[in-house]
Amino acid sequence: MADILIIDDDDAIRAILRRVLEAVGHSVREAADGKTGLRHFADHPADLVLSDILMPDMDGIEFLTTVRRRSPGARIVAMSGGAGEGILEAASALGAVAVMRKPFRMDEIKATVEGALSQP
Repeated sequence: MADILIIDDDDAIRAILRRVLEAVGHSVREAADGKTGLRHFADHPADLVLSDILMPDMDGIEFLTTVRRRSPGARIVAMSGGAGEGILEAASALGAVAVMRKPFRMDEIKATVEGALSQP
């Protein structure tokens, strides 16, 4: 299965995503902010990154643009619950392969991850 990096400043969101993704066989790593996530990705690129948009230190848009510049083929799913429609549209325009609005359902997580991993 895939190596997935989850970046979100909410411990509960990371725990839910980890539980769902590990249950279907993925290996999961976590980071609580964009800067830490960027270090994890630089040290060991993931097959897929699930990144929140609104985070301290480095937000998801800055993370997305930095990773896409360094690794154009990186697959990133942008997530947000409090940022409004425009921010997820911006993430898509900047290269996110998918977006998820919080709160999300378990079947939504699985389908989004499966779809993102199936993209070249």
